[in-house]
Amino acid sequence: MAGMIDVQDLRVSFHADGRSVHAVRGVSFSVAEGESFGIVGESGSGKSTVLKAIAGLVASESSTLAVHGRPIAQRRTKADRRQLQFVFQDPYASLHPRQTADQILREPLIIHGLDRHDARIAAALDEVGLKPEHRFRYPHQLSGGQRQRVAIARALILRPPILLLDEPTSALDVSVQAEILNLIARLKQANRLTIILVSHDLGVVAHLCNRIAIMQAGKLVEVLTAEELRNGGAREAYTRELVEASRGFTRAVAAL
Repeated sequence: MAGMIDVQDLRVSFHADGRSVHAVRGVSFSVAEGESFGIVGESGSGKSTVLKAIAGLVASESSTLAVHGRPIAQRRTKADRRQLQFVFQDPYASLHPRQTADQILREPLIIHGLDRHDARIAAALDEVGLKPEHRFRYPHQLSGGQRQRVAIARALILRPPILLLDEPTSALDVSVQAEILNLIARLKQANRLTIILVSHDLGVVAHLCNRIAIMQAGKLVEVLTAEELRNGGAREAYTRELVEASRGFTRAVAAL
């Protein structure tokens, strides 16, 4: 049976300094509707590239991507993009510095021809825990956590079924990270979202995700459940090393 997201033989290459770099090498996995699926790996493992390829932000080769059983072409349609919304790692870089939160949230509504802008914007801000006074502030007038809340509100204002999260807390202070993770968990439940979360931190992923894919050097090493991870069920030596090296893993698992 097809999942909400089906990825088959995903390959991504870049050309740098006159040579071809194979960033993703034949990655395949499925994500069920309503599931939280994590992708973990060290820097350069290809995890963020997989997420960007699913979103259509980078070109892929020899791959098949299907959403709800329907194949999606390399060139995404407006309808495709509405289904797959992306939250970037750095909220300061991903938000237009000369637009207020109101303008940032209004733009996707205009692009997709939706009505009731003011009501939708007010509801979106409230949903992510921002107050009415934040609505007309610029990114530099907001804290890092508030900026990421605006970025999440922008992704959810179109009511997509799928949310793609690329290291959504790594650019934030430690004190704010837990707030954003708890917000994502609450929004997933309230909106029945299917989530793919990319992180270098096993603790973050184990806190939010049902299943976790481990990547190394562009390849998918193994996929296991959070329960298997907690109980030492990793089959591959690389995964066991990653668990051992992850400082936040024990703390996050203890909080589950």
